[in-house]
Amino acid sequence: MITATNNKRIAKNTLLLYFRMLIQMLVSLYTSRVVLNTLGVEDFGIYNVVGGVVAVLSVFSASLSAAISRFITYELGKENIGKLKLIFSTAVNIQFFMALGICLVAEIVGVWFLNSEMNIPLDRMNAANWVLQCSIFTFMVSLISVPYNSSIIAHEHMKAFAYIGIIEILFKLLAVLSLRYWKGDILIVYALLLLGITIIIRLINGWYCKRKFEECRYQFIFDRGLFRQMFSFAGWNFVGASSGVMRDQGINVLLNLFCGPLVNTARGIAMQVCVAIQGFVGSFMTALNPQITKSYATENRDYLMKLVFQGARFSFYLLLLLSLPILFETEIVLKLWLKIVPDYTIAFVRLIVVYIMSESLSYTLITLMLATGNIRNYQLIVGGCQMLNFPLSYLFLKLGYAPEYTIVISIFIAMLCFVLRLYMLRGMVGLPVGHFIRKVFLNVLFVSLISCIVPLLISNILLPGVSRLLLTCIFSTICTIIVIFYVGCSLQERLLLKVQIGNFLTKFNYR
Repeated sequence: MITATNNKRIAKNTLLLYFRMLIQMLVSLYTSRVVLNTLGVEDFGIYNVVGGVVAVLSVFSASLSAAISRFITYELGKENIGKLKLIFSTAVNIQFFMALGICLVAEIVGVWFLNSEMNIPLDRMNAANWVLQCSIFTFMVSLISVPYNSSIIAHEHMKAFAYIGIIEILFKLLAVLSLRYWKGDILIVYALLLLGITIIIRLINGWYCKRKFEECRYQFIFDRGLFRQMFSFAGWNFVGASSGVMRDQGINVLLNLFCGPLVNTARGIAMQVCVAIQGFVGSFMTALNPQITKSYATENRDYLMKLVFQGARFSFYLLLLLSLPILFETEIVLKLWLKIVPDYTIAFVRLIVVYIMSESLSYTLITLMLATGNIRNYQLIVGGCQMLNFPLSYLFLKLGYAPEYTIVISIFIAMLCFVLRLYMLRGMVGLPVGHFIRKVFLNVLFVSLISCIVPLLISNILLPGVSRLLLTCIFSTICTIIVIFYVGCSLQERLLLKVQIGNFLTKFNYR
């Protein structure tokens, strides 16, 4: 009965987050084109790479954010309200002092690096410094918001999470549409508007949490034991967080140093596509993650492993549905979307889509690892492996290889980390590796190969154009759904899906 209730909650929360993500994706894709055309190719690249300087420093906060989310969700699973109050106030203290510390580092190291080392045209250096300052303060506000966001997700109040997200999206849409009416340097105006929106959303999150959750009333409390415990968790998670930042934003800086801001523009556009596609899986994982952590806290092992296995497969299936048309029709999609398609963009988009598909198999494994709280050896090995992205990319760029090779390196390392995660979790929680490989990895590989047949035939028979794109989208989606249903799902899953679809159609007809 509890399992059925939890499954229903996951499904409901996922639908709410999909609604949020659909709006976000449509607005993001539209605003990316408007921003690119308004700012121009060069300024668009400058904004992406300068923001990346601050993101490199955010490695400190990413580890703490994961710690806060884990501790809040774990204690909710234990239903320990007194401990929750202590964790929340401690988390706010940690984030506040961390924000001040990172601001200091960013003002010293970031400003020096931007003005001394980065490849920015002299006439745009003033605007780049404005962007850096706005990015620093935007990051600080976002950092202080983490305990509030974590509380909303941990309590599984996904309706509020979705609505607040939609408000933020609409504010950003209005900001982008207003750019043409502002006077002065548009790049500076854009950075200031995004900072203002971040402050407004922080106030909304704080107001909601104080109203709804008993533990979200801040008190200045210093518990040395809890502080040490959270910092220990965050310290080891720092290795994994830093490797992710160095892979994404560190390589973005490398591309700027070796190739210039035009290549940063191409990669920035590819990352927009990545965020749009990955957001659908992110919505699913946002709904699923609290249940994984709570199941671990209550020692419900059977349900825990079921969530990990099914979550890994369905994360990949969602990406596969969205990714196949983009992979086969990248050029026409970008031309329709952007009108201006910078060099390298097509290759970057295709490779980044492949990368996020390979990473999706690890999403539930990462959540399971964080739920244990025992992450030292895991982070040393897996996080250390991910660190190789930065030096290998530097080496390949130094040797004169094309910038696309930086993503090829990321794909190979992602698959290596996937294997390492499996074997590390076998020792940590008894994850059945052989069963996971058969039921998840080989399953999604077989489904992918069969699903590629129809779009491959269409691309070889028809000439490139809008008609071929529409046919590829329609037939690829239909065939992939059929393959997932009959090949990717078990008999029990197919029966459950039929029942859920039948219930939905009955309610819809009734209305």
